[in-house]
Formats: sequence, C-alpha cells, structure tokens
Amino acid sequence: MELLIKGSTELNKMFMALQRTASGLRHDFGEVENLQQSLHGARDFVKKAAARIEESILSDLLLVRPSAGLLTPNVTQTGDGRDEFVLALSGAANFVRANSHFAISLALRSGDETKIALVYAPIDERLFYAELGRGAYMFSAYHSARIRVSNLSDPLDLTVAYNTSDERKTIGDVRRTGCPALDLAWVAAGKFDAFVSDALDYAEIAAGDLLVREAGGKIEMGADLVATNGHVEL
Repeated sequence: MELLIKGSTELNKMFMALQRTASGLRHDFGEVENLQQSLHGARDFVKKAAARIEESILSDLLLVRPSAGLLTPNVTQTGDGRDEFVLALSGAANFVRANSHFAISLALRSGDETKIALVYAPIDERLFYAELGRGAYMFSAYHSARIRVSNLSDPLDLTVAYNTSDERKTIGDVRRTGCPALDLAWVAAGKFDAFVSDALDYAEIAAGDLLVREAGGKIEMGADLVATNGHVEL
C-alpha cells in the first residue's frame, strides 16, 4: 500500500480508518450547528455520533489486527488478550456546542504497552501521531514535521492547560480547552508547556500518553494526570 504518513503500514491503516470515520463526523458537526437552540437535542445527537464512531471504525481496525480487543469509554471487547485498540472521542462537550476543538484519540496497545498513537482533529484535519521508539509527529495537508516538547521552565513564560474541577493554584498563562487528547498533543508539540487534569478515562488519554513521551516530555497518572515538558515543576 502507498504510505500516507511516515511510519509503519499499521500506522497508515489506522490513519485511513480515522479519515473515513472523520468524514462522517464532519457531516455530523454541520448538523450539530443546526441544533444549537436545543442543547438536549444536541447532546443526544453527539452521543449517537460517538457510538457511530466506535461502530464504523471497528470494522476497519479489525483489518489491522483481526484478533485485537477494543476499549472505549462505553465498550470493552477482550479479543485475544494480547492486542487492544483504545478509542475515544475527546472534547465531546465542545462538539455539542458546535465548537470544532475536539478529536478522535486512537491507540494500539500490545502486551500492556502502547505501540501506536494517533490524535486526529477532524475539522481542521490535523493529525498528531507517534510510534514507540520512533518519535512524535504532526501531519496536515500543508505541513508535516517531527514535534518535540518545549524547553521553557520560568513560570512567567509558561502556558499550562488545566482540566480540573477544584480551585487549585495555577501557574503560567492558563488555558482550559475542554479536549484532553489535544491538550496532551499540544504539550508534545510545544504549544503548551504542561497539562494538569483530574483523573480521566484511560481511553481518552492513551494516545496522548505516548505522544508526550515520544516528544521528550513526562507524564504521571495518579490521583491527577500531570504532563510536562520535563522542565516544569508542578
């Protein structure tokens, strides 16, 4: 097969599956814009759209690893117990309000280790991806390049994304985007210097975890999730 992006054949097959699913999501996004007079109706529509993501992409993913399991916020399929696709729609609350800042997060795990990670923003068609041991990259129709975390450490210079419910002390120029998968991708790309969040469903952050690590950053998942460029003390 002709490779679309730099990386393995499996990575490219996963990207093609994302692209096919994203075309439907772009149509759904246009429909949501027409539902803004009824948030209840918009929420129901987006919930159904998320379910369609899982259904439509699964058949494509099983062509990549036919025996793999599946983990999403709503579905768990065991598979062969060795390989597993981890899938989530991140930023669904933004989608509900016809805000284009949302993404599909997709990871392939084998033997309890994430091997391939993709975070795809379907509206602007921008992909962040990584393979274990091969670095992290950003791809769009206009630009493709390896990405790395920033090297900033002075609190006055930092831009930090938060996804927290409490009134904790913050540092730097604070951002709250509502899309954790893209927040992690932006830490990997040096657009943010750190990301701090309450605990999240693993399906939403599995891909971002590998992106941050492959871009040279650090990530800790405990009571909170903290991802940094490795120079920031939080």
